[in-house]
Amino acid sequence: MDGTYTGVIDRIEDGGIAVILLEENEQVIEQVDVPADRLPEPAQTDGGVLSVTFEEGEITSIEYRPDATRDRRESAQAKLDRLSEKLSDREE
Repeated sequence: MDGTYTGVIDRIEDGGIAVILLEENEQVIEQVDVPADRLPEPAQTDGGVLSVTFEEGEITSIEYRPDATRDRRESAQAKLDRLSEKLSDREE
């Protein structure tokens, strides 16, 4: 696997391992586990969006993408808000 991919931090496990889901065309194509201390500090949280570069199958750089992280969180919150509205409409 070579090239640069969008990565999303799925979770950080107790042992300090970050589980990153790699995406291509908004589809998850691979999961990689890396030590959490290899991540840029602001990215050390669930849902952080990264650019992950591979050369010869090895990760050569991980860059945090704060704007993409914010956009994803806002999009997810908007979806939750819409679902919540639909559910509250049913209760009336």
